[in-house]
Amino acid sequence: MYVAVKGGEKAIENAHALLAKRGSGQERVTAQQISEQMGVLVSRVMNEGSLYDPELAAKALLQAQGDVLEAITLLRSYRTTLPRFGVTAALDTGALPPERRISATFKDIPGGQQLGATFDYTHRLLAEELHTPEVPAAQGEAAEAMPRVTDLLGRSALVEPDHPQDWADPEPGDLTREPATFPMSRAERLQALARGDEGFLLSLGYSTQRGFGNTHPFAGEVRIGEIEVLFEAPEIGHEVPIGRIEVTECQMVNQFVGSAEKPPQFTRGYGLSFGRAERKAMSMALVDRALRAAEFGERAVSPAQDEEFVISHCDNVQATGFVEHLKLPHYVDFQAELVLLRQLGAEFGQSTDGRASNDPD
Repeated sequence: MYVAVKGGEKAIENAHALLAKRGSGQERVTAQQISEQMGVLVSRVMNEGSLYDPELAAKALLQAQGDVLEAITLLRSYRTTLPRFGVTAALDTGALPPERRISATFKDIPGGQQLGATFDYTHRLLAEELHTPEVPAAQGEAAEAMPRVTDLLGRSALVEPDHPQDWADPEPGDLTREPATFPMSRAERLQALARGDEGFLLSLGYSTQRGFGNTHPFAGEVRIGEIEVLFEAPEIGHEVPIGRIEVTECQMVNQFVGSAEKPPQFTRGYGLSFGRAERKAMSMALVDRALRAAEFGERAVSPAQDEEFVISHCDNVQATGFVEHLKLPHYVDFQAELVLLRQLGAEFGQSTDGRASNDPD
């Protein structure tokens, strides 16, 4: 502890008390209200906190008084205390029954376009009073098959396959337990992007569309819905369902001119996120494709194509800690630099005085 900050415990206790008072308010807002009415915000906290639990994410937002990054930090800290029982099976998002499913590449797609709950067609005007309109009941018709748009393109070899024919599904690394090393596999990059800061990824995704990433994207498909999670319990010997989670999936289709080894075809960018998080999934898909430049023999000349730059700076918990630690006492460090600066200033003054005295003019 710095000598200059001894005796500050009482001040810290008072600061905590003042913070709690600022967050008390006239009427207590419950975590359930936040979870039900601010689902998009809760989804962001779950994504970047690396934990799917709407109730805990809402509690973190309540404790953080709406500070999203603080809530994400709280959720990640809690996550580290949880036991690990194993790894779930890969989600079969191809069988995802969507609440919302759109494609910007084809108007008519098998299963049809489903607008679902979206802000896309709303007037951005503040309402005097929020109200809940009646939603028409489902007609009860048999659900039509909804194959992925990229799979339809794949049948005609118009888009790259989702994996090579001789590809063996490797055991993915776990960035929450192992340090990141570069270069990374695509699975590890997607892990990092999935829990990366939405605003940072949005900016990078935007940059790729403005010529800083060499991608020309089309939203092949965006799906939102609940999907079953399967877990293979060793004592049972087969997969068993353990619950359902809401996810957003984005398949981005990008142009590619081909090469001497590969035919001209579209390429893919992929994004998957917890809850309703379209902007995050789309940004993730754009950055994922930009980071695949080496696979297609493209020159990496833009920030979004620099793996080390993107992965090292997209984690908002690490970024928050590194920036906000500047608020903590640095008295000793500053005094050391102050002494050095004064010494250098004195030496500079002496040297200039010497030059002035020897100046013939």
